[in-house]
Amino acid sequence: MPPRIPYARIATAWLLAAMLGACASAGGARSTTTDATQTPVVVSAPDAVAPATTGIADVASTPVVSNDAANATAAPTAANDEANPATATSDTPTQSEDDYAAIYGSDADPTAPGARNPIDPWEPFNRHVHHFNNGVDRYIAKPLARGYIAITPPPVRLGIGNFFNNLGQPVSAINALLQGHPKQAGQSLARFTVNFTFGVLGFFDPATRIGLPNRSEDFGQTLARWGWKRSRYLELPFLGPRTVRDAFGNAVEAPLSPLSQIEEDRVRVFLQGLQLVDLRTNLLAADSFRNGAYDDYSLTRDAWLQRRNYQIDNDNSDNGNALPSYLQDDATPDSTTNPPQDTPAPQPAH
Repeated sequence: MPPRIPYARIATAWLLAAMLGACASAGGARSTTTDATQTPVVVSAPDAVAPATTGIADVASTPVVSNDAANATAAPTAANDEANPATATSDTPTQSEDDYAAIYGSDADPTAPGARNPIDPWEPFNRHVHHFNNGVDRYIAKPLARGYIAITPPPVRLGIGNFFNNLGQPVSAINALLQGHPKQAGQSLARFTVNFTFGVLGFFDPATRIGLPNRSEDFGQTLARWGWKRSRYLELPFLGPRTVRDAFGNAVEAPLSPLSQIEEDRVRVFLQGLQLVDLRTNLLAADSFRNGAYDDYSLTRDAWLQRRNYQIDNDNSDNGNALPSYLQDDATPDSTTNPPQDTPAPQPAH
């Protein structure tokens, strides 16, 4: 009888061997996956990208760069800036700089995004005052000036202008002397004396005929020539455009005005009012440039500042054509002509 073959034992042993081999294969795959996930590879530049033919060995030999090392190289730079404030730059002005700029103006860049005009940082307030002054001018000052022209002959208006201009010569002489121009101060005093005596209290102007120049100086110009060049723009109610420097100068020299020495209130107030009306009459010629302007406030501010800088910088030179005629010094009144017809000024292109 042939021997019996143990098929059951053979099948069991084969099945057990197959299971052991599967477990061994699964364990090796799991070990390879774990090692691959624990080894970070950081590519820092496009040149470090491996070619398409790079194999596993090439990837394994790629140098590893950690984020901690990159941050460590940048840390000393920030630490040095903190340790040495002189090398760090800051655009925030100090309190002392703000206080200085409030009086003398600022050199800030007006073209920077969101930056205010350094010469006109109080623009919102100034615009409100400008709107108020325009209302006073429209309903009070301009009608009075036009009525004054309608009822007063040109020779009389010229004489009144000469009278008020001559009253300002003593103050001009004082300021010329403070600016270091004794010759000009003597000419102003001589002009006042000649016109007051031979010109019938200043209604006529014989001083010009004998060669005494007519130059007007005020304390605001004196402060500018003493070094207060820049000053913030300021528009005051009823008084109109000024700067902080000029407002201070007006307050200092106001008690020196000959009109302020008149004790009779009615006479003093009448003469001061007549002087303002005469001044507004001389400005009627400039109204045509304002009518229809795109921004009346900016036009008035820029024209006034341009003329003021001309008075400060070029009053003692022969550069008489540096400004248009309507911005040049109007110390010599010219109220003998009727105001021009109002014509709209050209608007800037959009």
